[in-house]
Amino acid sequence: MSKQKRNLTLLLLIGALGMMAFPSHSSTSPDDPALLARGAYLARAADCNACHRGVAPGSADYSGGLAISTPMGNIIATNITPSEQYGIGRYSEEQFKRAVTEGIRADGTHLYPAMPYSAYQGISDADIHALYIWFQQSVPASDNPPPETSLSFPWSVRGLMAIWNPLNAELPESVASQKNPQIERGYYLTEVLGHCSACHSPRNIMMGEDMGQRFSGGDIGGWHAPNITADPVSGIGGWSDSDLSHYLKSGNLPGKGTAAGGMAEAVDHSLRYLSDNDISAMIAYLRQIPAIRNSDDLTPAWQHNQKPQTAENIDHEAALLYQQACAACHRCDGEGAYNNTFPSLNANTTTGSTRSNNLVKVILDGVQREGAKSGGNMPAFGEALTDQQVAQLTNYVAHRFGNPSSQVSASDVATLRAGGEKPLIVRLLPVFYGIAAVVIILLIALFLRRSRRKGASQ
Repeated sequence: MSKQKRNLTLLLLIGALGMMAFPSHSSTSPDDPALLARGAYLARAADCNACHRGVAPGSADYSGGLAISTPMGNIIATNITPSEQYGIGRYSEEQFKRAVTEGIRADGTHLYPAMPYSAYQGISDADIHALYIWFQQSVPASDNPPPETSLSFPWSVRGLMAIWNPLNAELPESVASQKNPQIERGYYLTEVLGHCSACHSPRNIMMGEDMGQRFSGGDIGGWHAPNITADPVSGIGGWSDSDLSHYLKSGNLPGKGTAAGGMAEAVDHSLRYLSDNDISAMIAYLRQIPAIRNSDDLTPAWQHNQKPQTAENIDHEAALLYQQACAACHRCDGEGAYNNTFPSLNANTTTGSTRSNNLVKVILDGVQREGAKSGGNMPAFGEALTDQQVAQLTNYVAHRFGNPSSQVSASDVATLRAGGEKPLIVRLLPVFYGIAAVVIILLIALFLRRSRRKGASQ
């Protein structure tokens, strides 16, 4: 072989080894418009800005600061703009991937599972790459330092996540065969990027998802994310594909329901931006979720309608509250107005649910939603009304327009105002402290007794 041929062979070999050393997505240019557009779309699909949005007026997207209410206290969403001082500007792609899919920050500390890394671990390497490039190159850097999360002991010990994660942070399995490309895409959007089960599933004693009851409804911050299994009474079995598509895009479907709370945020920051094909894929996947019936549900929440009133069953104080606070928009007979811009209270899942959490929370916190086809805003009455007044108004609305079996007390309202019922592990914490104190006292007593015996024997 001539020297020239040997050099050519060596160059080809080096080139081939180089191609093997880097994953295929690295061959794309970081300035590739298609790559950046894909990253932007993925950030929408993963609903990143719903939690990481800036909260101060005029603050930048992804600049953080939102307080996410959890039973352990408020977790403050971080700045994920490319700010080198306060954001992720110094993150390598590998560090970014580890934070997103494992919940480990660049400094090695654990994130709390309010960040849905258990679902995000299913994000493909190619999509992680697109997200990383988009965040680093297209999101404006914000040097806004959000407050640090400050939880009380023991929740302040982030290292506990090293124990919690192996027990609770597993990637959800698909509920159906993924041989169908639409189902496969629906799984990726619903379970991985959309992390829908994080809100719509009940929690076990360790606050992980109850894997046997996934999608049967869950409580978060006082709100109730409803059952979205295929059950026709408790779930979405009675909703057509067109119903679901319209609701996911707009958050407002006359005759079924309107989105508020966390679902309104999901519509605002994520779902309304998804393509029709992706919305259809999500619906196809949701249809595969096995039905789970909540035992208290006898009628679909959206099938309750206005009830006749008699002089004997009217709470006149509550009726006056309704006239003063609600009737101007929802009208005297609750039929709503302006093509459901002010939604009807009849045939509405919020007023017809067996659980009044969302009706109470809507009165307390109001509604802020944009939606692709129609927005919705309702003022919050939490500061204007007492717990007793909110309870009276909730019962009046539910009994007249929705579920007549619904009944809430001022104490219930106070609990929801404070973020909902504390889970068992939080309620048992004083017991754990008491047991630990007794054990420590016994150990000290045992030590002192042995010391005295040892001294006496000498």
